[in-house]
Amino acid sequence: MAPCIALVGCDGSGKSTLVGDLTALLNREAPTRSMYLGLGTGDMGRRIGRLPLIGGIVERFLTAKAGKAHSAPDKRLPGMVTALAMYGFSLARKRRFDLVVAMRQSGIRVITDRYPQAELPGGFDGPGLAWTRQGTPAVERLAARERALYQDMAACRPTLVIRLNVDADTALARKSDHTRALLEKKLAILPTLRFGGAPIVDVDATRPYLEVLTTVLALAQVGGMGA
Repeated sequence: MAPCIALVGCDGSGKSTLVGDLTALLNREAPTRSMYLGLGTGDMGRRIGRLPLIGGIVERFLTAKAGKAHSAPDKRLPGMVTALAMYGFSLARKRRFDLVVAMRQSGIRVITDRYPQAELPGGFDGPGLAWTRQGTPAVERLAARERALYQDMAACRPTLVIRLNVDADTALARKSDHTRALLEKKLAILPTLRFGGAPIVDVDATRPYLEVLTTVLALAQVGGMGA
């Protein structure tokens, strides 16, 4: 199976830009493709927020739901409508993940922006429906099905995880539309994720972009050769 290099990090760590440039550079050596493995709910909410009349209202609703998904593991699971929406996003992620596996099986190296994990519920590239919470029997069954999706994805480990590290001030300066509290929570949780025991290399992403790109490129080349 061809290598998979996963770039993970807090919002503002430069994942998307690095994935694009890294894919273009590595594609000169061997067939290489990129894949976004996040949910994309934040970007979707911001796009909806620009719609006339109802955009702001819908964006605030989505933001509130996302905030609940990342907080208080002792709270109850959401209602069925919200749970189905969250499960639908996870199904979309699983479809993209299956494409990654298919590309690797066909000999194409893949660079991913984020990578799903099954260690921590409630977001952070893990299940949105926290299996530690209680809810109606139907929603609890849906949460169990979603957890199984993430366990399947996490069982297929990346060849290398490159963890892009930034501080809260840097992340907020680059992502001024985000809240400091959520960024700080992501920064605290990221070092605890093991991604199924895949090799993880830390990179200081507060440095000038070209320095970070050079470092990440070298790591990806070594990781690819070691697969």
